[in-house]
Amino acid sequence: MAGTDDEAVAAADDALYVLTAVLLTPAQFPSVLGDDYPEACAALDLAPRADGYGLVLGQDGVGARWTVVIDDVSLVAVAIASWDCGMEYELSPDERAVVAALPGWPLAVAVAAPGVPAPHDPAPEEAGRPALSPPDTGSWGPAQRRLGADEIALQWAAWREQIDDAAFTAPGEEPKAVQSAPETGGAASGGHAGVRRVLSEARAYVDSPPPLGRVRSSFAPGEARTLRADGPGWSIVARTDDIAFVLLDEEPGEVLPVGRGPELPGLLEALDKMAVRPL
Repeated sequence: MAGTDDEAVAAADDALYVLTAVLLTPAQFPSVLGDDYPEACAALDLAPRADGYGLVLGQDGVGARWTVVIDDVSLVAVAIASWDCGMEYELSPDERAVVAALPGWPLAVAVAAPGVPAPHDPAPEEAGRPALSPPDTGSWGPAQRRLGADEIALQWAAWREQIDDAAFTAPGEEPKAVQSAPETGGAASGGHAGVRRVLSEARAYVDSPPPLGRVRSSFAPGEARTLRADGPGWSIVARTDDIAFVLLDEEPGEVLPVGRGPELPGLLEALDKMAVRPL
């Protein structure tokens, strides 16, 4: 019986108590990890598989953090959709779907498994590699800039209602930028040099496609799409039937709305045609 007890203890230690899961695909990946899909994969030392991965974040029986990478993307997508709808769903990947078990978590997780020790990284001798940890978002930089763009995409209506369309240029004029922070509501800032550079680099994507995932298109109300584009030092969030917001590494904490003007609609349409979309 002693042998059986030892096996039971070992099995309990090896069990993963799932806390959350995320998709890592060309169209949907944690943007805090990178400006595009290959960069996000590289942050986890994964090859950019065409179909993507599912990331299952949890704790083992002794409380250690683990990220289990699986190739069953549909399973993770169903689990996430169920949880978003307030439904219970037991995410139990088949062992054959496991690509890697990585120590640590690449993203911040605010919950912990009940009945096990507090979350901690596995011992180095058990992990076999340095533990993953969330990118530093304590100060403004690429990770914080991308998180800001995520927030705008999620809370589009709240951001949009702060913008007075009268502050934008008249039809036929060169588009101007409006500098805005959540607490200020915005003021005209003329032809912002950084915004002009970003729009120029985004236009270049149409002729020379960037790495996969740099331009993504997702659902929006009506017949519009929410467009997300990222590049070195910048992020754009836009609605194809409306304006765009630009965030820059060199402008800490600032959000720069861009009116439609004569050029933005065509640019957004072209980017949407080349963007990757969720299946």
